[in-house]
Amino acid sequence: MTAGAPAVEGRPPAPARAGVREGPSRLATTLLVLPAGLWYLFLLILPIGIVMLFSLGNRGETGGYAGGFTFANYEGAFRNPSPFVTSLYLSIAGTVACLLVGLPLAYFIATRAGKRKTLFIILLVVPFWTSFLIRTYSWLILLGRDGLAGWFVDVTGNESFRILGTDAAVLLGLVYGYLPLMVFPLYVTLERMDRTLLDASKDLGAGRWATFRQITLPIALPGLITGSILVFIPMMGEYVIPQILGYGQTFTIGNALVLRFLEFRDWPAGSAQAVGLIFVMFVTISFYLWFTNRGRQVREQSVL
Repeated sequence: MTAGAPAVEGRPPAPARAGVREGPSRLATTLLVLPAGLWYLFLLILPIGIVMLFSLGNRGETGGYAGGFTFANYEGAFRNPSPFVTSLYLSIAGTVACLLVGLPLAYFIATRAGKRKTLFIILLVVPFWTSFLIRTYSWLILLGRDGLAGWFVDVTGNESFRILGTDAAVLLGLVYGYLPLMVFPLYVTLERMDRTLLDASKDLGAGRWATFRQITLPIALPGLITGSILVFIPMMGEYVIPQILGYGQTFTIGNALVLRFLEFRDWPAGSAQAVGLIFVMFVTISFYLWFTNRGRQVREQSVL
């Protein structure tokens, strides 16, 4: 070997120093995560902590929060479970209805729309360009005496028939308002689906239902779970739609919270109901995720 050779033959090269870029990389990661972390802390964790603190306090003489430590507010919150039950069954029914409407629609857009795919996506987005309140009020005309209900009365002669002020009107408003939140996650998962899997299933003799159950549904499952959560959570706390389309007769947990905080000014009792709402949503979503994951494992084992 000649003099001045940069390395000795047979000697492994010196390992790169791991800490040279580790510091800047970690700093960049921290700076990227910091805004979202602060947003999450101040707009989610801290408000929930304040609500939990208020739920253990007492009502002031003129309303509001007066401090203290008691669990009596939780006893009163669950003494009348009717608002929780109403919100829960409307949310479950609304989520199922959004799924029944959204899955075929997303499948059609992803696999059958062709060049009109962009047009259908725009048509789904257009309602969001208008105020949610205005869109909800428009259903008063569609479902009122001058709309669908009036047409049904003219056909059947049943003067007592009405849609507004019923759970059906509230459910229809929920499906209309939150359907795009179900369609978009399903569309994204189905649009990425490998079409050759469907052709292979048909070539092997599988029918449409077997192809859907064994190919399409497992592929769409992540979008189905995401869409169901995106729809179910806001439906549980919905206040505007039951108040407008239900005429306040469909008494949900949103109506109960408005009465507690604004009418009665009983902040501790309202906070206890809000914590109960969070608990009900947490238990329901946890069970749903457990059920879907268990079903996926069973299908994978059956295929193997």
